[in-house]
Amino acid sequence: MGSFQIGMRSSALLETSCGYLLQELQMIWDEVGKDQFEREKVLHDLEQECLEVYRRKVDSANISRARLHQELAESEAEFTHLLLSLGERSLPGRPEKMSGTLKEQLDAITPALREMRLRKEQRMNQFRSVQGQIQKISAEIAGQSVYDDSITNVIVNENDLSLKKLDEYQIELQRLCNEKNDRLQLVDTYIDTIHDLSSTLGMESSMIITKVHPTLNELCGISKNISDSILDKLNSTVESLKEEKQTQLEKLHQLGKALTNLWNLMGTPYKDRHSFSNVTDLLSLSSAEVSGHGSLTLNIIQQAEAEVKRLDQLKASKMKELFFKKQNELDQICSKSHMEIPSQPEMENIINLINSGEIDHADLLMSLDEKISVAKEEASSRKAIMEKVERWMLAHDEERWLEEYSMDENRYSVRRGAHKNLRRAERARVIVNKIPVLVALLEAKTKSWEEERNKIFLYDGVPLLAMLEEYNMSRQEREEEKQRQRDKKVPGHAVAEQENVVGSRPGTSSRRLFKQEFDRKLEQCSPL
Repeated sequence: MGSFQIGMRSSALLETSCGYLLQELQMIWDEVGKDQFEREKVLHDLEQECLEVYRRKVDSANISRARLHQELAESEAEFTHLLLSLGERSLPGRPEKMSGTLKEQLDAITPALREMRLRKEQRMNQFRSVQGQIQKISAEIAGQSVYDDSITNVIVNENDLSLKKLDEYQIELQRLCNEKNDRLQLVDTYIDTIHDLSSTLGMESSMIITKVHPTLNELCGISKNISDSILDKLNSTVESLKEEKQTQLEKLHQLGKALTNLWNLMGTPYKDRHSFSNVTDLLSLSSAEVSGHGSLTLNIIQQAEAEVKRLDQLKASKMKELFFKKQNELDQICSKSHMEIPSQPEMENIINLINSGEIDHADLLMSLDEKISVAKEEASSRKAIMEKVERWMLAHDEERWLEEYSMDENRYSVRRGAHKNLRRAERARVIVNKIPVLVALLEAKTKSWEEERNKIFLYDGVPLLAMLEEYNMSRQEREEEKQRQRDKKVPGHAVAEQENVVGSRPGTSSRRLFKQEFDRKLEQCSPL
């Protein structure tokens, strides 16, 4: 209504002004005497000029209105596009429907549009930052040595600036960051492994690492190359060093075994072996267990090879000495356990092979060691039986002494030491009475031993069971002879007969005489 009133007042004012001017013009024409035709023509021209002015004003107003419509439409379109590109439904505080004049509508949308433009710029900066980091890390992973990280080189899709899209980029960035960290850790692990392996092998690790790629050297001062090709090179370098380590260790294992065999062969004292303990200590270790600095250097291998070569030259000269030493050890084991000693012709044949060089020294010593081991094992298995054999022989010594004592007619006379002999006789009778049980137990153990090992139990070359059988027969014969003697004697001699119950034949108290007796009796017995 206010606008209409202003228009009415303007029109009335215009009509009043134009009427006054027209009246003034009429007065002038009247005074001048202007004819009617000219007057009408002038008035017609004035009317046309007024119409033209109005028309221009209307056209200008239409253009201005159209421009406002266009600006409003463009603003609304831009606002809508910004909402869509930013992924937002609406701007808080802005009404959904516009009202009022065009200028009012335009003034109403301008702040909202300005806010959306600001948001877009901020969102664009976020996208540039995230995408720039993505491109940079991607370039690092790809192994690009030169990368322009200027933010102006980042192309952002302005049609999709939504938070969802930004989250996708941030997720991708986080994935790339994790991959970068994993690659850096893997590179560091490879480098540490190269340092360790190089230290063990006595190599210069920095040269090896620089050869893979200069950026991997800490002194380079630039970010490390973490591309797939570098990781492959690092992996192949580590594998190559591990193979070299395994090869060096196998060489030292061979040299260590050779040194140990030669030392054992020649009886090298510990103090002379100590200088190569760094080699022999590796024998029980695997490649993964060897990590000491300089443990597998070429210098150590060369020193060990030289020592093996030197010892090889000394080996033959000491072979005989070691052979006789081990032969003596074997003889002592066999002699102590009364086992069969290796035949002399066999030993002489081995000596001839040593002189001719037709036998491997290590094999010979191994064979002797095996014989010694077998002899020790058999001696250990014979121990329980041999202890009872010793008890049996001691008991038999007491048995013979008791026989001699019982045959002494003056044993009850008063003389020096008579009471000691009497006490010994009492002890001897107790021991002698246990002999049958001891012999029976010895026979049972011997038979069990022979069945278990499927061989004859020999005592100084004579079957022990044959010796026991001979003893039992001899004892039975003596018992029968005593019984016959008792039957012939008068009852008055009962006391003497009772003391003669364990023997009737004189003998010595030495074990040697006992063995000689059995040897004589067993000469006719051939081994089973």
